[in-house]
Amino acid sequence: MITRRVESATPRLTRRMEKRLVAQARNGDQEAARILVDAHKDRLFAFVWRILRDHHESEEVCQEAFLRAFSSLDSFSAEYRFSTWLFTIGYRLCLNQIRRRKSLTGEVDFTGISSDEPDTVDRVAESEAARRLKNQIWRAVDELSAPQRAAIMLFYREGMSCETIAQTLGIPMATAKSHLHRARGRLRDLLSGLVNDWTSVRPFRETAS
Repeated sequence: MITRRVESATPRLTRRMEKRLVAQARNGDQEAARILVDAHKDRLFAFVWRILRDHHESEEVCQEAFLRAFSSLDSFSAEYRFSTWLFTIGYRLCLNQIRRRKSLTGEVDFTGISSDEPDTVDRVAESEAARRLKNQIWRAVDELSAPQRAAIMLFYREGMSCETIAQTLGIPMATAKSHLHRARGRLRDLLSGLVNDWTSVRPFRETAS
């Protein structure tokens, strides 16, 4: 089981660092593999949890994503970031989990709102007003479809371009742009009267990390 920490001691890796660590891990270097896991596990869990909204399922998906990534390092292309590849695997596993839910229940409810945020995204806000705003923003995000939530998280939390989001989600770039456009429009409607420019709201950026 991959242990998550509230604060990761490992900073985000540069592209050069990732390539070096992947090469070392491919050659059986366990320490390099550990560093890759530590650098990405909290971010991957936050991304997966926001789509699935279930702690147990999210833990299992993250575990499986890392297992698949490390078992397929020989086929990994240095053309891409390891983080992008990992998120691609995680997203596909999320979709598989959602399909399994649908086959069991006959439907998928994307509108459920949990009052408990996971440890990896439960940050202390600067004020009570900021905390309320943060909660309202996340409730609005939870109203989005799974692909829209994924696009929003990758764009604001991971800082990915539309092109990279398209690669990560396995969709055309036009579709990625459409997901972002629709998500922003939906959020503007849901947050109407609350914020004028939600894309620059600090609590959203902070709680997405």
